[in-house]
Amino acid sequence: MTHEESVRYLYSLGRELASPRQASATKFDLFNISVLCERLGHPETAFESVHIAGTNGKGSTAAMLESILSAAGLRTGLYTSPHLERINERIRIDGEEISDADFAAVFTRLHEVIEESLAAGLLATHPTFFECVTAMAFYFFATENVEYAVCEVGMGGRLDATNVLLPEVAVITQIDFDHENYLGHSIEEIAWEKAGIIKPGARVVSAAEHLIARVVIQRRVAQQSAFLVEIENAFRLENVTSHNGCFSFTAISTDSDARIPVVLPLPGRFQIRNALTAIAAARMLAERGAPIDEDAIARGIASTNWPGRLERISEDPDIYLDGAHNPAGAREIAVFWEAFLAGRKIFLIYGAVRDKAVDEVAGILFPRASTVILTSPAQPRAISASVLAEMTSHHAGKAEVISDPEKAFERALELASPEDGIFITGSLYLVGDIRRYWLARTTTGGIDSHAKPSRSSS
Repeated sequence: MTHEESVRYLYSLGRELASPRQASATKFDLFNISVLCERLGHPETAFESVHIAGTNGKGSTAAMLESILSAAGLRTGLYTSPHLERINERIRIDGEEISDADFAAVFTRLHEVIEESLAAGLLATHPTFFECVTAMAFYFFATENVEYAVCEVGMGGRLDATNVLLPEVAVITQIDFDHENYLGHSIEEIAWEKAGIIKPGARVVSAAEHLIARVVIQRRVAQQSAFLVEIENAFRLENVTSHNGCFSFTAISTDSDARIPVVLPLPGRFQIRNALTAIAAARMLAERGAPIDEDAIARGIASTNWPGRLERISEDPDIYLDGAHNPAGAREIAVFWEAFLAGRKIFLIYGAVRDKAVDEVAGILFPRASTVILTSPAQPRAISASVLAEMTSHHAGKAEVISDPEKAFERALELASPEDGIFITGSLYLVGDIRRYWLARTTTGGIDSHAKPSRSSS
């Protein structure tokens, strides 16, 4: 198959999540992915891995850790989801996304295995979109001789397709409410699902802050005779400063007094916690024999690139993209606004998909914005702009409804003065839509005279 045919086929299987009303009928287990891995020669065992679960921060943490491994001279794989602009972004080697030709070749091989397995009765149902892409990532990493792969859980952990890995280190980032229809309606239930990535004898890094979540993780660690490092106890910080929302500090190990200078290229105070999580995981890998020193850790974090997360793509006005799709992410945006945009007008473009706590997110962000423009990402699971307005506009002082994301963005540019801020958030799909449009817009020279690309945009 060609790349286009492969992508079309994958999307025909449906995306990661069913609609909320189908959640109770959706069957999640590791059977399909286990069959695929066996038929592909168990690629998941061909490389060392780090497995990362969590509600927020797992993508940034994964990107930082992969960058550290690369700075140490290792051949790396990175598997993340969802993507911003194109599906190839999910599978990367040495920081470069899989090529269209390789994507097509890997999918063609996977498709052959699926058809053979269905015909032989080894598979009762066709694997899902996420199961297929996960198998593709593992197979590509194996065939390309990756040494270490950093793999992000898609949803939950216990029954996620990535959980066939036997990682060197299991990482759990912040735990909060999200995907409740699938993972449970309490922090305890959600934490239990995410702690399901902890295997017998595992080495574990936890950045969970909720006391209940920490207790659940500690209990799972004890049950599995694993070894746990909680970042609260692993480091102390000195010389914390910030510039344009990006923080610098010295992380001091509490067990060795090692001092690691950290310069974060990703904005937001919450990235401090993600960086410490990546550092703790890297140090664990070093203890297990990986050639990672403190210099590689510092250089790796400083060179991390992770678009779409408080990413400033323009100045005058400042334009930020952030895929905050749950209340925890919205609270982090609110903190960022208060710390770095206080006193400035904020024009918020918001769009969301079904099964998200949109009313709670709106309650956090909308009252702080001068104008909210409600839109709808180009995605089958998106909530229409008009329905979103009915659900959330009562939280806004002023709201407009513009269904097309590109037109919504142009409207924000019309309204904003150079000293103002424009924020696009609510869904990574919306962020991807606007990011793609902005890059095309700036390339073709159609920029507003008062809006200029940011030096930090990528």
